[in-house]
Amino acid sequence: MSAPLVRLENSGVCKHAYRLLLTSLVILLPARFLTAQQTSIEDAVHAAVEMEAERQNAVGVAVAVLLDGKIAFYSSTGFQDLKSKIPVSRETMFRWASISKSLTAITLLQLAEQEDLSINQTVKHFLPDYPPQRTQDGQSHEITLKQLLTHQAGIIHYTNGVVKGTPQDYVRPHPTRHVKLALNGFNRSQLVHVPGTAYSYTTRGYILLSAIVEQAAGRPFHIHVDRMIAQPLGMHTLQPDYQWKRIQNRAVGYRKLTTGKIVPSSDTDVSWKLGGGGFISTIDDLAKFAEGLLQGKLVSKQTETLMFTPQTIADGTTTNYGLGFQSLQLNGRQTIGHGGSQEKTKTRLAIDQKSNTGVVLMSNSEYVDTTTFAEVIFKAISDNRRISP
Repeated sequence: MSAPLVRLENSGVCKHAYRLLLTSLVILLPARFLTAQQTSIEDAVHAAVEMEAERQNAVGVAVAVLLDGKIAFYSSTGFQDLKSKIPVSRETMFRWASISKSLTAITLLQLAEQEDLSINQTVKHFLPDYPPQRTQDGQSHEITLKQLLTHQAGIIHYTNGVVKGTPQDYVRPHPTRHVKLALNGFNRSQLVHVPGTAYSYTTRGYILLSAIVEQAAGRPFHIHVDRMIAQPLGMHTLQPDYQWKRIQNRAVGYRKLTTGKIVPSSDTDVSWKLGGGGFISTIDDLAKFAEGLLQGKLVSKQTETLMFTPQTIADGTTTNYGLGFQSLQLNGRQTIGHGGSQEKTKTRLAIDQKSNTGVVLMSNSEYVDTTTFAEVIFKAISDNRRISP
């Protein structure tokens, strides 16, 4: 209950009583201040999200903010389905895109902690039938799990070479939802560089890692992700984005034409690249994943340090990528996380361990700039948060 305003010139109170009144007000201030501060941050973030969504002409956006290592609040704007005028909500299901790579990295590093594998082991150790990996000069090279984790293996991505696989005839529909079968789509492609000598981002390298996780764990990859990450963190909606499966509240995706017109995206099948970009969930579950990272719930501190530390290539050059996580400056903060971009979605996960804060963002507009979105959100947090000395 707030203290009544006292007009001193008419109150008749003595100086002693006035000092007591001031003391009581000071005692009351901290709790009232913290409530006002929390409200201020939430209002500021929501205003920033609304303004940036309008500036970028985003159809739908969902955001979660973490303060003091915990999920603090959510914010959303726009529509999960523009035609039907269904608004974005905490039930809206967005594709994770490449943030899925962080799930793959963690499951593999958990297996390393359990001594079921070593990141210095080679692909051949786990997949002896996997074809020899050769560079353009015909030389064969062994690839380690660490090189795959850090995007230094030289595995082809999308447009940096000719994709060659092993043609197969499948009887059952959707065969490449099985991660080992998905390897047949690219397993005979040339390496784009000698392993360890360069950084070359690759989704297919993480598909290969998911097959190794499945082999080492002894169960389907998506089941292992559910058991080792989703269930411990209480993530109830995380699942593969199978287009043939009816997923309630799945967001309609949108793309922008060269004319500037915004139209629905295609429902591209991403089942073949599950470990590199094939999961889907609500904003709540992405936020729970970020919270688990901030609170160190998934791997040991030693593994976390390795996972979050940008790695170097053979000549000593440091990249911006650790083991499944990117290092990125956002509004003056050094953040760890990952971005995602594919048909129907654009995503961003960013945590700042120094201030114990985080931002996660999911949009069904594949043209939005999530880096700018994250920066304006972090700025709104900084401008409205007073940190005690």
